[in-house]
Amino acid sequence: MKATIVMALSGGTQSSSSSFKPNLSFWQIWNISFGFLGVQIGYSLQNANTSRILSAIGADPHHLSLFWLAAPLSGLIVQPIVGLSSDKTWTRLGRRIPFILGGAIVSALAMFFMPNSEHFAQLIPAVIFGATMLLFMDTSFNVTMQPFRALVSDMVNDKQRNQGYSIQSFLINAGAVIGSLLPIILAWAGVSNEPAPGQKVAPTVIWAFYFGGGALLLSVLWTSFRTKEYPPAEYAKYNNIDQEKAEEKTGFMHAVKNIPTAMWQLAVTQFFSWFALFLMWVYTTQGVAQQIWNSSDPQSKEYNDAGNWVGFIFGFYSVVAALYSLAITPLANKYGRKNTYMASLLAGGIGLFSMMFITDKWALFVPMIGVGIAWAAILALPYAILSKALPPKQTGVYMGLFNATITIPQIAASLLGGLILTMVGDKAINVVAVAGASLFVAGICALFVIKEHE
Repeated sequence: MKATIVMALSGGTQSSSSSFKPNLSFWQIWNISFGFLGVQIGYSLQNANTSRILSAIGADPHHLSLFWLAAPLSGLIVQPIVGLSSDKTWTRLGRRIPFILGGAIVSALAMFFMPNSEHFAQLIPAVIFGATMLLFMDTSFNVTMQPFRALVSDMVNDKQRNQGYSIQSFLINAGAVIGSLLPIILAWAGVSNEPAPGQKVAPTVIWAFYFGGGALLLSVLWTSFRTKEYPPAEYAKYNNIDQEKAEEKTGFMHAVKNIPTAMWQLAVTQFFSWFALFLMWVYTTQGVAQQIWNSSDPQSKEYNDAGNWVGFIFGFYSVVAALYSLAITPLANKYGRKNTYMASLLAGGIGLFSMMFITDKWALFVPMIGVGIAWAAILALPYAILSKALPPKQTGVYMGLFNATITIPQIAASLLGGLILTMVGDKAINVVAVAGASLFVAGICALFVIKEHE
């Protein structure tokens, strides 16, 4: 999944005989999601720099989207398995935290190796090694992210649910800002932004990945040792689940056959939204380098300057998303979740489409306002709409299954990306405009396909 997500899930109806989850302090709620800060730093570094690294070590621009195919494929397979497993697992560390911690260790190691792919060329072609590290990185990101989404739902009560997910939203976007800006901050600090003679990847990128991997590990360790999950019996009591039924084996196919209608409705909008985001992540660096820096050489100073600038504007849209996320609740209360979702996606579509006409690097901040608005809505509103349809004892598996509405469109974009690039005259910025059109279609679908379940 290429993807970091804010959820507002219902805890289920409480009977008079059930116990309510206790209130948590602000810092207890903060600790639950703090690890997501580091995960998102790494995820944002991957989004902004994967194409840059793969291009530098020899990947054909027409094949870039195929390399990115590893991300959605791993998410499609891994997240439902992890969700189902964590629903039914209990260890001394808990049920979600073992997956969070294990995924973080593997993803951090992959982050340390990927920007150094060229140094393994004697063992395996650099492009193949880089693609393998991307696969490990994204698979482990999915292993880590999926339980984080369920952990907040497990731990907070209904009264504190909005606070729990607003804190998670803030940490997600804060991590995205840090990860996006790391290479350009390192360049400002004096780290070379141009590969040394005989090297292929700029030191700013290499050191950014080192820092990101370290931050990921430290933040996840903080959550792992500062959060104590509710044991199975206590969790069942807090969620009004009959303990005997809670212990019954509920298979994967049973969950698939009982997918809520709301999930199918949301899938249409999700398809066009994530198809657009994937194209944006893959082709923005190349498009901006060609359009504004007049460079197609991934090892040139101009191309690397463009790569840093893309990280900068991606960081800016994450700031916009963090701010807009604070406004989503009052807007949705006043105008409805569906209408707010639609308007947000349209803003993002207009923003991406307009990039085709921009030739000044500073003007790129304007379309990123729309992208940030759309991103915040994509992180929050589908899950707010879906929330009441999910049974508490199967939260993990349904979160994993819903991830298919994110990964399948990315797989489609991976397979079609090279063809789209050829059809638009080998101009990557035109692929970004296609992404804008897709996001616009997503907004229309949000209005006419989705039915809210109050």
